[in-house]
Amino acid sequence: GPFRRLLAELNAAGDRPPVTCVVSDLIMGFSMDAAKELGLPYVQLWTASTIGYLGYRHYRLLIDRGIAPLKEMEQLTDGYLDMPVEDVPGLKSVRLRDFPTFIRTTDPDEFMVRYAIKETERAAGATAVILNSFGDLEGEAVEAMEPLLGDGNGKPKVYTVGPLSLLAPRSTSSTISSLSLWKEQEECLQWLQGKEPASVVYVNFGSIVVMTSEQLVEFAWGLANSGQHFMWVIRPDLVRGDSAVLPPEFLTETAGRRLMASWCPQQEVLNHPAVGAFLTHSGWNSTWRACAAACPSSAGPSSATS
Repeated sequence: GPFRRLLAELNAAGDRPPVTCVVSDLIMGFSMDAAKELGLPYVQLWTASTIGYLGYRHYRLLIDRGIAPLKEMEQLTDGYLDMPVEDVPGLKSVRLRDFPTFIRTTDPDEFMVRYAIKETERAAGATAVILNSFGDLEGEAVEAMEPLLGDGNGKPKVYTVGPLSLLAPRSTSSTISSLSLWKEQEECLQWLQGKEPASVVYVNFGSIVVMTSEQLVEFAWGLANSGQHFMWVIRPDLVRGDSAVLPPEFLTETAGRRLMASWCPQQEVLNHPAVGAFLTHSGWNSTWRACAAACPSSAGPSSATS
């Protein structure tokens, strides 16, 4: 494939050092195939939570036990998802609803389920796996992961290097001010100046989560009725298939105590003394940043491993 050709071309060029190792996201399995064909060590990077990896890895267990796929869509709302799932290595006291959301399907050939099984199982063929986590937080999950990925002698090939998102401020490059793919509005920090300590609710549902117009309005009135100042990040594509339109009554009710933005420098906002709470979708990087800022969070998990 194209990636293998790129590696071969780089190694054939005599004007630069050869590629001696490939580090790639775990979900990009083609890079492992290319590295093996060229005899290169291959290291997989898992950027989400370690317990999230275990959830995906044990999809096959759910299928083998007949727990998934769902028999009918009514099981999404009739309490079936609250079923305890016992004896899952590395996962204690879990319910079906605690597994990554792609398993909530009636389709036995659901692409994302099959893809998750394939990519997490093939990780055992890597030279090593590096995790965006650390032992004090996810020690039990890391220990449960090691037997799944160890070599023939049981030697662990799992290394924790997280939290990666907190390394960004250490960049000394004068050309990179942010790693965000969205344009950050610096006026967010200006708006926070002068606010009372811990008086602002910061709301951000991440870079890919979408919601319905009805959900947007519910969140809006929740913020309005809280009586608190708030900063709400609303991406242009936040509402599924529509634009984000808020009721005029909401805008009137919250005048003078709100700031709406399309994106903001999140770590700086969370570290600001005026921010006292974070309403989040619980994405892994957002979770890390909130922990680093010691900012109390209210979680509204939406999909996948959140």
